[in-house]
Amino acid sequence: MGKVRKMFSLPAELYQNRQLILSLAKNDFKTKYAGSYLGIVWAFIQPVVTILVYWFVFSVGLKAGTAADYPFVLYLVCGIVPWFFFQDALNGGTNALIEYNYLVKKVVFKISILPIVKILSAFFVHVFFVAFALILCMCYGYFPGLATLQVFYYSACVFLFTLGLVYATSAIVIFFRDLTQIINIVLQVGVWLTPIMWDVNRLSAYPWAIRIFKLNPIYYVVSGYRDAMLGHTWLTDHLLWTLYFWVVTVLLFILGSVIFKRLKPHFADVL
Repeated sequence: MGKVRKMFSLPAELYQNRQLILSLAKNDFKTKYAGSYLGIVWAFIQPVVTILVYWFVFSVGLKAGTAADYPFVLYLVCGIVPWFFFQDALNGGTNALIEYNYLVKKVVFKISILPIVKILSAFFVHVFFVAFALILCMCYGYFPGLATLQVFYYSACVFLFTLGLVYATSAIVIFFRDLTQIINIVLQVGVWLTPIMWDVNRLSAYPWAIRIFKLNPIYYVVSGYRDAMLGHTWLTDHLLWTLYFWVVTVLLFILGSVIFKRLKPHFADVL
């Protein structure tokens, strides 16, 4: 019973401190760009510029007209929106304890809420880009339907997957600072391997390769966003895939919680 109680202690702490988490996330979002002339506008400029560059290179330069029978720009945007959130949340969450080291050193502060604060802060920007993607889809004639509501489900998927991962990385990075650079490299490669800017079904001659790509949990989320916004495909069509994703996510969350709890007593000493 003791081990089971410890396993669920972290989710319980997050729930009990939900108001504080929301307040800190709002403050983190507002202060991130404090002092700059454009303020929080910068949070949206970089992703938009990135999308425009990818669109120009592939649609104009490489003449990629469609992907999976959808206009390439829609295929790109619907896939890259959850990736942007995953990228920002992972980077921010990994460095949460280092950034808020003055809170970590306070004995009475629940430092377990800090990683989710950074993820929630990134989620505010994500909401804007989901709306942007839906408006763009409507401009091309892909109007929302009941299946579009699945965006909420897939947002929860990427949120919880990232949270489990971040509890591990935020704890480890305090003792191994090189982890930040390793994560940046993985993200740079991962955006191409997910895949986001090309259709994995083009590897139909190599079914084993498709299966390997689909083992990436983020590909489940990326495909889900596209199914919800473009294909209007229900997640019940991929039950085994869904089961696989949640098994991985739950195990990752348990592993992240254990690592965080084990290393927690040493955070203040190292920082």
